[in-house]
Amino acid sequence: MASERSRKAERIRHVMATEGDSVERNALGFNDGRYESVARLEDYDAYKDRARAIKEDAIERLPELIEAVRETVEANGGTVYVASDAADANRYVRELARERAAETVVKSKSMTTEEIDLNEHLEAEGCAVWETDLGEFVLQVADETPSHLVAPAIHQSREEIATLFNERFEPEEPLETAQELTEFAREYLGERIEEADMGVTGANFVTADTGTIALVTSEGNARKTVAVPDTHVAVAGVEKIIPTFEDLQPFVELIARSGTGQDITSYVSLFSPPVSTPPVDFDDDEPIVDDPNDRNFHLVLLDNGRMAMRDDDQLRETLYCIRCSACANSCANFQSVGGHVFGGETYSGGIATGWEAGVHGQESADEFNDLCTGCSRCVNQCPVKIDIPWINTVVRDRRNRGADEGQLDFLVEGLTPDEEPAGLDLQKRFFGNFATLAKLGSATAPVSNWMANTPPSRLLMERVLGIDRRRELPTFERETFVEWFRNRDVPRPVDAEYHAVVYPDLYTNHVRTDRGKATVRTLEALGVAVEVPEVASSGRAPLSQGMIATAEDHAHEVSADLDPYLEAGYDVVVIEPSDLAMFRGEYERLLEESRYESLAERSYEVFEYVYGLLENGTDPTPLRGGDAARGVGSDIAYHSHCQQRTLELEAYTTAVLDQLGYDVVTSEVECCGMAGSFGYKSEYYELSMDVGDRLGEQFETSDTADRTVVASGTSCLEQLDALLSRQPRHPISLVAPNGSD
Repeated sequence: MASERSRKAERIRHVMATEGDSVERNALGFNDGRYESVARLEDYDAYKDRARAIKEDAIERLPELIEAVRETVEANGGTVYVASDAADANRYVRELARERAAETVVKSKSMTTEEIDLNEHLEAEGCAVWETDLGEFVLQVADETPSHLVAPAIHQSREEIATLFNERFEPEEPLETAQELTEFAREYLGERIEEADMGVTGANFVTADTGTIALVTSEGNARKTVAVPDTHVAVAGVEKIIPTFEDLQPFVELIARSGTGQDITSYVSLFSPPVSTPPVDFDDDEPIVDDPNDRNFHLVLLDNGRMAMRDDDQLRETLYCIRCSACANSCANFQSVGGHVFGGETYSGGIATGWEAGVHGQESADEFNDLCTGCSRCVNQCPVKIDIPWINTVVRDRRNRGADEGQLDFLVEGLTPDEEPAGLDLQKRFFGNFATLAKLGSATAPVSNWMANTPPSRLLMERVLGIDRRRELPTFERETFVEWFRNRDVPRPVDAEYHAVVYPDLYTNHVRTDRGKATVRTLEALGVAVEVPEVASSGRAPLSQGMIATAEDHAHEVSADLDPYLEAGYDVVVIEPSDLAMFRGEYERLLEESRYESLAERSYEVFEYVYGLLENGTDPTPLRGGDAARGVGSDIAYHSHCQQRTLELEAYTTAVLDQLGYDVVTSEVECCGMAGSFGYKSEYYELSMDVGDRLGEQFETSDTADRTVVASGTSCLEQLDALLSRQPRHPISLVAPNGSD
């Protein structure tokens, strides 16, 4: 296992060094463009809701829609073939090429043909196959695979493409500028299109009622590929079907904005086959043939595991994907390594796990699945609102359950308090059972802290568990937060209007007890009657490792522990955003509906709760403001947690700090790169730090270098502590009244 981790770490280092700069520049550019474009779109959320509803309906009715497409396309003179798998689809297209005596085949806009390796099969038939989209053409010349769903050559710089073209084509004058490269490709591919006997495209959407093929592109070669040859073959997954032509509208509004930040792409082409455009014969004195009946159209609808995904309650949502790449562009890990690390045989980015597991098999998803840290930033960016982190978690769980028993399983079998199979990787089992480790660490502190940091211990942890020696370990407190609250001698508020439980998450209870104490002092200063009971850990740790059964056990324990307080009218105040995300998000899948709703509706992030108190008239005077005399200046550089942003809670923290007199600058970087256990793992340490460097740089600018750094999440605080020379603080420490209790 240690050698496997070393191999993976080396692969990540290599790709970051060779492709990272180009991937980062382009992915961040697309992501920034998306923010700007969707901000200009009125009713953006309504479009997403409608798009989601259309896809849900289409996948539910998929068998009947396939038959509807067959009827409409054949009524228009085309042919529909439903291919059961890749081999079936390739056989059909290959026989068609043989029948049409196709010597040259041109292609455009088809990730699905990448999935089935169609080029290789056509070349085996003797066809010269040419990709006509610029990015795909670059990869064809370079003999590389795509690294992005929309911009397949995102990892290539202009200089690299120039070198590639100059070496391969030996032009009279060396190509250097983007314009020169584009003009060369246009002329070269134009000649290939002129001589083409068959054109192959994919389809962004297929409308069942009209048989229309919709292609959304930034280049015009898709139209040429369709119109010039006398035979057009469209290869599309069955999930591309939507019920009606009118259903295209929300997707046209969303797909370009989500993918590349354009309000609309350069070309939205709608073909109701067979197209009425007559075929073109460039060898004829009159190249335009007036008889459109000479044109052939074939729609190959590909199953290749999709119908099985449709019947799989956990993977079904994958089929709602419109291949826009918003999940990849918004993913901090993808921004550093691209699809050649964060991707499988065909697909890349967060949604790739579902696609690869569904069409290529579980093993294809295993290699990169852990690169999804469950931060949830992609969920709000997805135009059809797919819960991508959950799909990744499910696939991770299935991998865990399919793991072979290892040589060290006897060390953990029967000893770990989880519901996982004995063959589960020791690293995952260790991090998934952090609750047990935290209890042991506090019970034996400070000895546990000393022992964990001895060189032999760090070496053993790195070799056996893959915990990187460069990462500072948490320091456990002997007195837990719960114990502190139980032992303190402080009068409780009498006749309080508000009653709240402060949820003792693992880190607050065992490591960063200071933020728990500050939360209690803050709420009590605002007149809230507070309780801090012993409550089970949320299950975030096991869920992050794909240990769903164990996480479900935690969820039921938390619900049982908090139910009496909820029934008594208490609110639940949560300090750690990832735990609140569990209560409001994943618990919907782990608990029965009534118990989930009860907890989700009454749980609040700490600053969300404080903001609500102040808005309802509570006097803020007891809270500390931005006063330099107490050791903290009023200038703050603030970074919110990923899941805090997904839950749209960041504004509550900044609003409270503003009201108390702080001058707050917030980070534009969305992820710190630590992501819980991810940043501790030796195979991902360099990637974690590479992502973190973006945040570190933002807090070292002329406007932020002298500000107090504040972060809401445990992982964020740990990462910033490693990145910066000044120690970051939790924002609750800035507002809590002083106290010695």
